[in-house]
Amino acid sequence: MADTDTPVQQAPEPEHHHELQADGVTAAGSIVMAVAGSAPAYSIAATTATLVAVAGLASPAALLWCALPMLGIAWAFAYLGRADVNAGAAYSWVGRALHPVLGFLSGWALVISATIFMVAGALPAGVMTVALFSPENSDNVPLVTAIGAVWFLVMAACVLLGVRITARAQWIMSTVEVAILVIFAVAAIVTAATGAHAGPSFSWSWLGFEHFSGTGAFVAAALIAAFYYWGWDVAANLSEETKNGRKASGIGGIVGVIIVFLLFEIFTIATLVILPAETIEANSGNVLNVLGEAIWPGPGGKILIIAVMLSTIATLETTLIQVTRTLFAMGRDHTIPAAFGHSHPKWRTPAFATLVVTGVSLVLFIGSNFLGSVGEILNNAISSIGLQIAFYYALAGIAVVVAYRRIIFSSVKNFIFIGLWPGLGALFMVWIFFVSIPSLETIVIIIGLGSLALGIVPIIVFWKKGAAYFSRRPLELPDELDAAAPEDVDTAPPR
Repeated sequence: MADTDTPVQQAPEPEHHHELQADGVTAAGSIVMAVAGSAPAYSIAATTATLVAVAGLASPAALLWCALPMLGIAWAFAYLGRADVNAGAAYSWVGRALHPVLGFLSGWALVISATIFMVAGALPAGVMTVALFSPENSDNVPLVTAIGAVWFLVMAACVLLGVRITARAQWIMSTVEVAILVIFAVAAIVTAATGAHAGPSFSWSWLGFEHFSGTGAFVAAALIAAFYYWGWDVAANLSEETKNGRKASGIGGIVGVIIVFLLFEIFTIATLVILPAETIEANSGNVLNVLGEAIWPGPGGKILIIAVMLSTIATLETTLIQVTRTLFAMGRDHTIPAAFGHSHPKWRTPAFATLVVTGVSLVLFIGSNFLGSVGEILNNAISSIGLQIAFYYALAGIAVVVAYRRIIFSSVKNFIFIGLWPGLGALFMVWIFFVSIPSLETIVIIIGLGSLALGIVPIIVFWKKGAAYFSRRPLELPDELDAAAPEDVDTAPPR
C-alpha cells in the first residue's frame, strides 16, 4: 500500500537566463554598428530629395547644424554608458538620473519608433534587390514584399543566433557599403570640381544660415536631418555585449556620428552640384542611383544600388537589435512581462523579444503593402518618428548633466563634454520637438504622441506590481571620475 504521507515531488521551475553574451562585439565593431545604425546609403538615397525640397541650398547647413547637437547627445550617451552598462541604455540612464517614469518612456519611445522604422525599411530592401536583378519588376508589389520579408527574416535569424554572427554580418555589409560610398564620394568631388555639372557651383555659404527662408524651414530641415543620424545609439544598446563596453560603446557612437556626417555632407553637396533640381525631385525614392549614373555612366547606378541594398538590410538588423535589447532590459526589470527579459541559454540573445518583434513587424509590413488604409496610417506614423527621437535624445542629454552635476565644473573638459555640449544638444532636441508640433498633421501628432502616451499603461500596471525599477536609486559615477566628486554623491538618498 502506498505511503500517503510521502510528499509529492514538485517539478523544478525552469531556469531562466538574464545575461547576454559578453565580449561579442569589439571596439571597432561598435563603430561599425553605429555607422550601420544610421544607414548612410539608405538615408542618402531615400531622404536627400525630401531635404532638398524643404531646404534647397541650405541642405548642407541643416546637416551640419543638426550634427553638432547630435554629437552632444553622443557625448551624453558616452558618459552615461561609463556610469551604467545596460542594454536598455536611455531607458536605464534616464530612469536613474531623472525619474523612472521618464526612463521607461525613453525606452518606450525607442521601441515604438524603431518598430515603425523596421516596417518601413523592409520595403526598400525588397525594392533595391528587385531593381538590381530585375528592374522591370520593381513595381511588382507581391514580389517586392516577399523579398523584403525574406531579408527581414534573415536579419532576424542573425540577431537570434548570437551577437557574434550579427557583428560578422555587419562587418561584411557595412564595410562594402562604406567602401563604395567613399569611392563615389571622391569621384563626386573630382566630377564637381573639374567637369561640367547641371547644378550650381558649390559655395561655402551653403553651410551658413542665409539660405533658410525662415525659422519654420530650419526646423523642418532639422527634423529631416535628425532622421539621417538616428540609429547610431545602437552601440549603446550593445554595451553589455561589447568588449570594455563601458568605454568602447560610447566611443563607437561618437565616431559613428562623425563618419556618417562626412558621408551625408559630401553626397548632399554632390547631389546639389551635379544634378539639376528637376532630376532630384523626379527621383525622390533613390537619388543615389541617378547620381551614380552621372558620376560613372553605365555601372555607377548599379553599384550604388548595391550600397543602398546593403545599407537597408544592415539597418534592419541594427534596429532590431535596439528594440530587442531595450525590451530585454525592461523584461529583466519586470516593467513589462518577464518573458522579454529571458535570454536563450545557448545563444545568449533575447530570443522571446526577437520572435515577438519579428512577428509583429512582419504582420504590419505585409499589411502596409496590401491594405491601402494601413499603408496610409504607417506613412503618417513614419513622420511621427521624429517626435519620439527628439524626446528620448533630449532626456538623455538632460540626464548626463543631472547625473554628473557635481563634477561638471571640476575641469574644462568636464564642462564642455559633460555639461555644455550635451546640454545644448538636449535644448536643441526640446526646441525642435515643441516648435515642430504646430506644423505637423493632426494624424502625425496623434500617432507620435499617442503611441508614446500608451507607455503609461505598462507603467501603471507594473508599478502596482512593485517592480524595483520604479524605486529611485542614483546613477553612480564611474570610479575614474568619482574621485573628483563630493564623498556623498553616490550615497545621497533618492528624492
